[in-house]
Amino acid sequence: MAGSVVADTLQDGAGNSTSMDNAIFGSAKAWARFNTSASTIQASYNVSSVTQLSTGKWRITFTNAMSDANYTIVGCTVGEPTNYPSYVTSDGSAPTTSSFTASVW
Repeated sequence: MAGSVVADTLQDGAGNSTSMDNAIFGSAKAWARFNTSASTIQASYNVSSVTQLSTGKWRITFTNAMSDANYTIVGCTVGEPTNYPSYVTSDGSAPTTSSFTASVW
């Protein structure tokens, strides 16, 4: 049976609440923590795979496609190299609704 839930706010058991706008528009639609050395996903939400395309270049594929390709990609790295920060950026190619390519340097 199909149905719907209509609400203005969401509340947890401790009484913390948020508006539905935050739940719908303010939440991350996908994220992943992955090990670049072993090419393995350690934890994720709505990410089905992370594939190394070349040195420092990765394709992240979503389990469920985005509604359009106008989303923002935010990333950071942890660990090596230890003597300077490294960054995650778009590789310059346009993201699609099903994946994006990022460069890690």
